[in-house]
Amino acid sequence: MRKKIVAGNWKMNTTIKEAEVLVKDLTALVDEFDTDVDIIVCPPFTHLDSVARLLAKQYDEKEKIYLGAQNCADHTSGAYTGEVSVNMLKSVNCKYVILGHSERREYYHENSASLYEKIELALNAGIIPIFCVGEKLEERESNRHFEVVAEQIKDVLYRLKGAEMSKIIIAYEPVWAIGTGKTATSEQAEEMHAYIRKVVADKFGDVADIVPILYGGSCKPSNAQEIFSKPNVDGGLIGGASLVAKDFVDIVKSF
Repeated sequence: MRKKIVAGNWKMNTTIKEAEVLVKDLTALVDEFDTDVDIIVCPPFTHLDSVARLLAKQYDEKEKIYLGAQNCADHTSGAYTGEVSVNMLKSVNCKYVILGHSERREYYHENSASLYEKIELALNAGIIPIFCVGEKLEERESNRHFEVVAEQIKDVLYRLKGAEMSKIIIAYEPVWAIGTGKTATSEQAEEMHAYIRKVVADKFGDVADIVPILYGGSCKPSNAQEIFSKPNVDGGLIGGASLVAKDFVDIVKSF
């Protein structure tokens, strides 16, 4: 049985005070119901310690909301001004890290070699990578979407061992649907998720059956239930809707 996961990527949004209010609103809503969904919030680096302290105070025995980061460095330490290492993330109780997001690939030219290094460092630190894949609009329109996503997986994840792959979360985010208001249909999402699982199975066999695959790309309360109902969709990596506590929790409740 694969985990159900809803992760919120806050991107470059909120001040620390706004983040604290958002977390308090989230915990209040989440505490009103029982769920088997793993809930993750991924604030900006500057907010991680504050959010970690609030979550620790709220959940001193059993966590209901886990902390993630939006990126990490591909080195452990050293003269890399502006970078944040996995050990720094671990020191504030980060359990997850988003890697390979299309915005990082496009704006900061992240490549497969550095992403592999980041995944290895994260796994060695006990942090679970949420590895993002997805095609641009022109790649889908030219019928290259499967090829592009397969290449992203093979260039990075095929370098892992089976035991490492079993700890990975994959997030499929069609680039054309991120922040545009456009959303892949539930059938399009399922088609790509099933294909991703096959690509993983081609290399890692039965490990593919336990790898959670999340959908991202303008997922919101109005469409989450339909998307999450598909057999190969195990949850969502949520952008804008994760900044509104009620919307985010409504997405969690969509399972």
